[in-house]
Amino acid sequence: MIEIEAVLDNDGILKACKAAGHAGAGKSGSDIVCAAVSILLRTAFSTLLNKKGIKVQGGAPERGQLWLEVEYEAEGREYLFAVGEFLVNGLSSLTKEFPNNCKLTIKEI
Repeated sequence: MIEIEAVLDNDGILKACKAAGHAGAGKSGSDIVCAAVSILLRTAFSTLLNKKGIKVQGGAPERGQLWLEVEYEAEGREYLFAVGEFLVNGLSSLTKEFPNNCKLTIKEI
């Protein structure tokens, strides 16, 4: 099971997201759930990278682990809101379709 935690601020803006575990929906290297989670997180990261007013850091320290953390200034707020909403909607959709393979927790701070 992939455990995913998305952290949003009071305005619903993405602050962090992490995923850990293995979906178990297929063989290693062929697991569509694992691939989908990886693509969503990596695309969110690369979309935010080098965007004015947004500072993002993240990594994949080992197989089955991905994380990102975001800081923003006023000029990056709307863009970050949209990217975060896209990410959370994509992850929510995955957890509804594959509830035995991934779980999403949304934490508000």
